[in-house]
Amino acid sequence: MPGFSGSGAVTRSTLRQQIADALRDEVLAGRLQSGQEFTVKEIAEQYGVSATPVREALVDLSAQGLLDADQHRGFRVHEYSAEDFRDMVEARSLVTSGIFRALAEGHGTHAAVPPGPPRSLPPDESRVAAVLAGVRRRGEEAQRAAVAGDVTVLIGYDLRFWRELGALFGNPYLTDFLNRLRVQTWVCVVQHLRRLPDLRGRLWAGHTDLVDALVRRDTDTAHAMVESYNAHALRLIESLTDGGMGKGPARGEPPVPGADTLP
Repeated sequence: MPGFSGSGAVTRSTLRQQIADALRDEVLAGRLQSGQEFTVKEIAEQYGVSATPVREALVDLSAQGLLDADQHRGFRVHEYSAEDFRDMVEARSLVTSGIFRALAEGHGTHAAVPPGPPRSLPPDESRVAAVLAGVRRRGEEAQRAAVAGDVTVLIGYDLRFWRELGALFGNPYLTDFLNRLRVQTWVCVVQHLRRLPDLRGRLWAGHTDLVDALVRRDTDTAHAMVESYNAHALRLIESLTDGGMGKGPARGEPPVPGADTLP
């Protein structure tokens, strides 16, 4: 199948999830292009598995908004518009603002890390501190990938960063919803980003600064960082989808504080 590069047979028992994850990675990597069509049979042959887990995986991805199902032609990678991107950014902004505020106020399953000098922390606060330390490490890896312009590596660490950060709130439904939004925004923009010749200095690298602000309970700064890079991302995606390839903020221009670009 043109544009698909499955890496051999999937043999473990969780075929449905593995196939869904593999296809999601293909879309995020840009190897399955927006609007590209394929059938259950093609995917099953590519992985050397039966049609049943493939069909289930494709239905799952359709439910997540990544694929469109056509009764007669199989499946097609969903084509997102700039308007879709604006709506997704607005939705995730509302979610993250609520999470930041709740963490700072100690709501949800976990309390936020208190401000002030280091001290002996109660068990819940120690757990939150440990989780935030892990989230920050994810952010450091994402930042390195962003600076290098390696969008493939960045996507992986960025998704883990936000998934683990959202999990601090203790609500798995909210975490899953935020992760789905971030996957969709990456799918929306990756096809445009990969057309740019050089992404160094043009990808958002504010992950660690965001964690540091949350550790300080400085939700105003955290909120401002997210809103700033959302606005910057919207300007860039609009310039790319309107045919203004590369007319967004250029590499070397002073970045918006805390917000270099997408997504």
